[in-house]
Amino acid sequence: MLVPLGAALSLLPFASTGLALVGGGAVALTVGNPYAKHTRRAMPVLLSLAVVGLGAGMDLRAVVHAGAQGLVTTLVSISVCLLLGTVLARMFRVSRSVGLLISIGTAICGGSAIAAVVPVLRPKEQEVSVALGTVFLLNAVALFVFPAVGHAVGLDAIQFGRWCALAIHDTSSVVGAALQYGAEALEVATTVKLARALWIAPLALALEAWQRRTQGQENPGKARKPWFILGFVLASALVTWIPPLQPVGHTVALVSKQVLVLTLFLLGANLTSGTLRAVGLRPLALGVGLWVCMAGLSLGAVQS
Repeated sequence: MLVPLGAALSLLPFASTGLALVGGGAVALTVGNPYAKHTRRAMPVLLSLAVVGLGAGMDLRAVVHAGAQGLVTTLVSISVCLLLGTVLARMFRVSRSVGLLISIGTAICGGSAIAAVVPVLRPKEQEVSVALGTVFLLNAVALFVFPAVGHAVGLDAIQFGRWCALAIHDTSSVVGAALQYGAEALEVATTVKLARALWIAPLALALEAWQRRTQGQENPGKARKPWFILGFVLASALVTWIPPLQPVGHTVALVSKQVLVLTLFLLGANLTSGTLRAVGLRPLALGVGLWVCMAGLSLGAVQS
């Protein structure tokens, strides 16, 4: 009963993102999650719905402005991250597939980006587990560390929102950390992160071409498309262009925030001891080193 009880409590207003993630992980690692198959399927659906719902509480003009402001920084940071990840993977003697998956997850949007390019790269199941496990651990740490660091160095809401979007892997943890910093940080973080996620498509095309050239694959798989971004923009456009919908949009956004908390509980509930054991020291060292470098560089960028 602990999994459904924890899921229900996550939807209550007092439930926080950090508490939900830790609670889900504690349940999974102590008594186990008998619903793992179902919670694993539900998590990406709930995350997509939560992101779309958050769009209903945002002004499209502010969304476009925030996305445009972060465009150059996003492009530069993705390029630097992929290059640095390649160097660190060789330094830590991590396999090419694992190093590339961790680098892509760090550069764009964590587990979502990794899952999107798996059909293209066709790595082994164990390699995917290692990359996802590494990203999960760092996402969990970021949810607690980033708000504390943001306050310590005196970041304002806009700076913190942009830093979250540039330096935290998964969209769920980006939004979860920004929620702790206020509504303005949440708006900036969500917008910049979703604009960042759009780079999955061109990156996947580049990977397909690379696979054909280096591996001789005539028909590599197709990457998954982040369609929820379109839903976010449409929801934001509706409440912006039809003002009478704004009160409803505000309510939808509030509900979506709690759905995000539920998503983080399920994320923790899907953690297993096998996932932790699969990570290994070298991939973890690669993930931590790359993440620390990118977090430091992006922090300097948002402060300048």
